[in-house]
Amino acid sequence: MCGIVGLFLKDKALEPKLGEMLTAMLITMTDRGPDSAGIAIYGAETKGRAKMTVQSDTPETAFAGLDKALTKVIGGTVKMTVKSTHAVLDIPEGTAPAVRAALDGIDASIRVMSRGSSLEIYKEVGLPKDVAERFGIAKMSGTHGIGHTRMATESAVTTMGAHPYNTGDDQCLVHNGSLSNHNNLRRTLRREGILIETENDTEVGAAYITWQMQNGATLGEALTSSLDDLDGFFTFVVGTKDGLGVVRDPIACKPAVMAETDQYVAFGSEYRALVNLPGIENARVWEPEPATVYFWNHDTSPTSSEKAA
Repeated sequence: MCGIVGLFLKDKALEPKLGEMLTAMLITMTDRGPDSAGIAIYGAETKGRAKMTVQSDTPETAFAGLDKALTKVIGGTVKMTVKSTHAVLDIPEGTAPAVRAALDGIDASIRVMSRGSSLEIYKEVGLPKDVAERFGIAKMSGTHGIGHTRMATESAVTTMGAHPYNTGDDQCLVHNGSLSNHNNLRRTLRREGILIETENDTEVGAAYITWQMQNGATLGEALTSSLDDLDGFFTFVVGTKDGLGVVRDPIACKPAVMAETDQYVAFGSEYRALVNLPGIENARVWEPEPATVYFWNHDTSPTSSEKAA
């Protein structure tokens, strides 16, 4: 049993409050998973630059001079903002593979949490309230985000076992459920060149979506394909640079509720995650249907009932 939340903002006036709203939603889900927690925020982009969020169990030593060391190795300016055990690296666009390779040479214990132009992921062992406070999530602004609080089933309680998982540029996924064919699918995806770093079934789900989209699928099409290719019980909430997607398996035994207003679309494992959102009393509230894909995109603004082809 885990708790997942998602928030896609339509109203730009709410963007400065994204972190605050998403944090409050996730805290209400604490009793669904007290082991670890994480939040992904899609924030502002900078032309010609990209972001990489990294983590270390010994940040005082691992992050000391890291920006200067990376700048020297890759030949482009790297800036760094440290937040507790995480650091956001501001890197030249297109240099993520080189930065990752350089990190392995500088300090192999540093782990990459996310990469992209707008995505930042923060996750650690602990309660949602403590994890969010550690990283100052409530003060962050953005266009959309997802969060997860975990009760471990498939792997150990560690930072790398926490959600969300990022397996492609500006792509991430949170999951409530259990995939039964993740071992076979992990081997297949690794042969296809997809980087998978843990034994967690959720990372395999995220990697599957990345693989589909790398081969030309839209988010909606990738989620639709998951209904045929993934075995087990699952509710996925997926973030991309421009959008948010939701899908439940055909049996849909994992709880889920959604709400939509003119200002936002919200997802929660339970309705209590949504009760403090502005205007919730006037929202259209519904339970996502089994084996049905829902997705919203800032570019095309589809409706909540739109399904992927």
